[in-house]
Amino acid sequence: MTLLFYGASAVALAATLLAITRAHPVHALLYLIVSLLGAAGVMLALGAPFAAMLEIVVYAGAIMVLFVFVVMLLNLGPGAARDEAPWLRPRYWIGPGLLAAALLMQLLASLWTLDAPTAGVEVGPKAVGMLLFGPYLLAVELGSMLLLAGLVSAFHLGRVQPARGSSE
Repeated sequence: MTLLFYGASAVALAATLLAITRAHPVHALLYLIVSLLGAAGVMLALGAPFAAMLEIVVYAGAIMVLFVFVVMLLNLGPGAARDEAPWLRPRYWIGPGLLAAALLMQLLASLWTLDAPTAGVEVGPKAVGMLLFGPYLLAVELGSMLLLAGLVSAFHLGRVQPARGSSE
């Protein structure tokens, strides 16, 4: 399991970096799918097979298909890269980059001070369901509202505007 943990972690990190650095949105989405599969491997190595399967089915499956459809709906042409070039200036990404670096430093510090590895206790579907629909019900509902807002936004961005003066 240790080999699976470190291998899946390396794949997830490499795929995430590739997803962030790709200019073509479909290539970035494919790397993001690989990253999510790596995260599922990490969950499997930590003794959460149900969470790993949910990660694969929900995120790497359904949500990523939705992202691909949004990319196809938006139909970004070659002019999109030219329009987005000003966003690559350091003043736009230096703040989030520093915050991400601070989070990485905190993660590394917590990993170095970790006394013992996580016990590989398996968590079953019943325990997950009892937690999701018990004390974490509000978080589940907020997540569903966030997904609904993303779906409505994708529809709004992708719809075709009728021409002015048409009879529709």
